[in-house]
Amino acid sequence: MTIEELARDIAARLPTYTADYLELRLEESQSSQLAYRGRELEGAWRASDSGGAIRAAVKGGWGFASFNSLEGIPGRIEQAISQAALASRGETELAEVAAVSDSVATEYDPVALPLAAKKALLDEYNDIIWATPGIKTSFIRYGDSRKKSIFASSNGSFIEQTRADVSLRLTAVAAKDGDVQQSGLSLGSRGDFGAIEELHQQVEEMAKHAVALLSAPRVKAGEYTVVLDPVLAGVFIHEAFGHLSEADFIYENPPLREIMVLGREFGQPLLNVVDDPALPGLRGSYRYDDEGVPTAKNYLVREGKLVGRLHSRETAAKLGEAPSGNARAVSYRFPPIVRMSNTYIEPGQASFDDLIGDIKEGVYAKNWYGGTTSMEMFTFSSGEAYMIRGGKLAEAVRPVVLSGNVFTTLKSIDGIAGDLEMNQGGGCGKAGQYPLPVSNGSPHIRLQRCLVGGG
Repeated sequence: MTIEELARDIAARLPTYTADYLELRLEESQSSQLAYRGRELEGAWRASDSGGAIRAAVKGGWGFASFNSLEGIPGRIEQAISQAALASRGETELAEVAAVSDSVATEYDPVALPLAAKKALLDEYNDIIWATPGIKTSFIRYGDSRKKSIFASSNGSFIEQTRADVSLRLTAVAAKDGDVQQSGLSLGSRGDFGAIEELHQQVEEMAKHAVALLSAPRVKAGEYTVVLDPVLAGVFIHEAFGHLSEADFIYENPPLREIMVLGREFGQPLLNVVDDPALPGLRGSYRYDDEGVPTAKNYLVREGKLVGRLHSRETAAKLGEAPSGNARAVSYRFPPIVRMSNTYIEPGQASFDDLIGDIKEGVYAKNWYGGTTSMEMFTFSSGEAYMIRGGKLAEAVRPVVLSGNVFTTLKSIDGIAGDLEMNQGGGCGKAGQYPLPVSNGSPHIRLQRCLVGGG
């Protein structure tokens, strides 16, 4: 029996069980990875996986059972129902969605490309890094996957989706007299291996930048007018604001519910923040979430005001709002939780020259290195930084650290360019589920009175 036939057989029986709601997910996946440390290939892997999960709701309680054998699934259904009954505490609340029957395919299969061909390309990139004088070590991490998933629910949905993913992260580390600096490049695609080809010039620039940072001055700490490039601005809106917009986080944190009130002004009228899984061709794109909810463009902030948030069917019902199609699981081993997809700041009307033209002394921060968030407070490290003097870009400086309150910072955005770019590198983590493919982006934006520290 094929996985499709098995899924249809079980789907036909789901409504016969005693539960408020049941859903089945079955998955088959293939993946490959290559990892370099320094000059050497550290490892190369191919893997395949298959399994599934049952999730049950009984009187407000949830049960979840995952399995990597497709035998004995009826027993797993009973197990999930029993767990849900133990956790029952009232009434199951789920936003209504129409039953869907659909099949979504992908044209890409990056896993089918021989490992030797992938290694040959990565060897070229590593050779470029090591041809740069001053480099002390390097790291390269490549991964790809192709996954077929089948979703079936007791309300009659049956959805087959196949998706592919490619990710690449390169890091060059330079050192001199005990000083260590690094530069990185992170990319990805929804399965198109071509997206990481022909990066030779970018890799060379990355390695040279790591070495140049050894002689770059530090920024004097203080408040500056700061311009963020699309990559760093996209990471900021994802990490500092996107996670605060996930409704499970809001519902479970009463203090946050008092802050994240719909209609509250969070920025100037030029600010619009969107999460849109329906955008075609991005790593965070999909047609249906892992609860079978169709996707659509979701405004989080519109003309400076909070107008929406990201939902599962349960959080939408509990908060009396519409489901947004943002319940996602990284694999069958986990239940779906509220996650972002493609999160970005919409483009404005300004040019980059407009943003820097009247800045007497400021900072231009590019790319990203890392950061942390705690509720509304954030700290982010850029990958590059330059001084702005007299309305012009000036000398390169060491990467800077930006910190502050996200709501104060959103209100300080007084300029948004029209050059939206989407960053597809990296992955999102939450509740032990990592890495989930997402995208984030922004045009260049200008922040007034941003706290800057030297890297």
